[in-house]
Amino acid sequence: MFYADVKLSPSTTALPGGAALQQIANGIASWALIGALVALLLGAALWAVGSHTQNMHQSAQGRRAVLTSLGAAILIGAAPSLINFFFNTGLNVH
Repeated sequence: MFYADVKLSPSTTALPGGAALQQIANGIASWALIGALVALLLGAALWAVGSHTQNMHQSAQGRRAVLTSLGAAILIGAAPSLINFFFNTGLNVH
């Protein structure tokens, strides 16, 4: 049994609306980064108030919010590289 030699070459210009879809992805990334920034600021404030008032639970929640928002920002920034890396890795599977 013979299989067809299938190739994949993603292109944003191959279908109509590719540029609009790229703009939507850029806008969503922008909103996600703004959300991470707001979470970072609120978490830092919660951490500071919790530490100042000796409320360890509140302080731990603020610290968790800060670390989570920093992790989210890293993932948002690395998302295109991660997707491209795994896509290219998948192309090399034989």
